[in-house]
Parts: sequence; C-alpha cells; structure tokens
Amino acid sequence: MLSYRHAFHAGNHADVLKHFILVELLSYLNQKDKAYWYIDTHAGAGLYQLTEGYAAKNAEFEGGIARLWQRKDLPEALARYVEVIRGFNPDGKLAFYPGSPLVAQAVMRRDDKLRLFELHPSDSKLLEANCESLGRQAQVSVGDGFNGLKSVLPPPPRRGLTLIDPPYEDKGDYRTVVKAMEEGLRRFATGTFAIWYPTLQRAESRELPEALKKLPSKGWLDVRLQVQSPSLDGFGMHGSGMFIINPPYTLAETLQSVMPVMSDALALDAGARFTLAHQSN
Repeated sequence: MLSYRHAFHAGNHADVLKHFILVELLSYLNQKDKAYWYIDTHAGAGLYQLTEGYAAKNAEFEGGIARLWQRKDLPEALARYVEVIRGFNPDGKLAFYPGSPLVAQAVMRRDDKLRLFELHPSDSKLLEANCESLGRQAQVSVGDGFNGLKSVLPPPPRRGLTLIDPPYEDKGDYRTVVKAMEEGLRRFATGTFAIWYPTLQRAESRELPEALKKLPSKGWLDVRLQVQSPSLDGFGMHGSGMFIINPPYTLAETLQSVMPVMSDALALDAGARFTLAHQSN
C-alpha cells in the first residue's frame, strides 16, 4: 500500500516516543569506538516542514514535540532528544521535524553507516535529496524494507541497530514484522532491533508484542505511551509502543525516570499513562 505519508503525523506523540528511544539506543552504541550500522526499513522522507503542507493540515506535532519545545525542566535524556530536534531549527522556531534517518545521523559518528529503505516513490525521492549531503555514509534503497533486511544483515562491523516501523495500514504488516524479526535474529542474533507499533483496539495490535516476546533473544523491553482513553467507537490510535529486542541494560532505568514526564506532557485526557516491561533471557 502506497497511500501512507508520514508527513501528516510528523512530530506527533508517536514520533516523540520513537525518536527519543532512537537517540538513547544510538547514544549507547556510541560508547564503544567500533563503528556500527543503522538500518531503517521504512525511512520516510527524512525531513518534514511543519508550518505548511501535509504536516500543517492536522498539526499533530502540536500534541507532540511542540509540548516539549519550550520546557526547561526536562530530564537529561529527554532534553537530549529535544536538542537533536533543535539542531534542525537553528533560529529557535519549531518549523522542521526530522524523520528517523536524520535523527539517527545527528547522533551517529562519521564512520557509522546508514542503510535506508523507502518504498513510496515520492518519499524515496525526498529521502535521497535530504541525504545527499551525507555522501557515502548513507545509502538509500527504493524498495520494500522488509525484503531489504536480507541484504544488510548481518552488517559488516557486527554492530548495529535496526528500526522497523511500518504504517500498519495493511493488517498483514503485523505478521510480516514477526517474520522479519525471526529472519533478522537468525542473521544477526546479537543486533538490537527496535519495533514501533500503534496501540489500537484491535487484536493484531495487542498480539504483536506478545509474539515478539517469544522470539529467541538475549532480552526484550516493551514500553507503551497512551496519550488518551480509547475511543468509545473502538476506532483510532490512542498511543503507541516501542518493542526493543536485545536492549541496552541501561534503557529500562532511563525510561523509568523519563516516561512519567513524557506521559504527563503529552496527555490529551485523564486516560494518559505508560507501561514498561522488560526481561533478560
């Protein structure tokens, strides 16, 4: 399906959760000198303008990054994420929001590599343009990121982070994520994998993290941010989750301190909350 355009949702509560955790995962990888690869299966356009075009139509960023933009009292880890976004808005006004590839590149070192996949023809062209200045550090492939994983795993440095965040407009994406992770772990058992998923009132959304927990790994972490009560009609996304396979041992403690602040800042009603579960195998 090629109808999904992330620009409509750029900078919303789901992006805040996803990109905050992305910054934390890459910062952890940076602690060792050896280079690594960042792999993104659904990379999007790379950079989004918030003041006009798709993002301005529903202005979902106003319930996401905009609520953190002027805060001076954020926990250190959350403030670090906001500073990454500030780097794309040097005049101090919130006008641009980076997608996952440019968030990642802002944290990575010169010798670390990006391998990016995007299927949508318009977004893939924008992604190529937005990554042009990165030269050989970034490689953009136009195609299905699920299939593309086979060509990049394991990465040559044997260190890497893979982000998987399809739109889930197609119910089959839930099954495909699990299959992709089964194959990914066979190829790169020691890699870190981050899977974003929406929290919806549908069985597939609830079943995905349970299926991921059963995969063979060194451990997992599942964090969910609910920004509002589920709707009475059963439709719509009331939050999202990040499921991390082989997470850094420090991540759970960081989330324990950050998630209460994030949940309070992004709450849309009294139903806002977060859950955090993790296990070492």
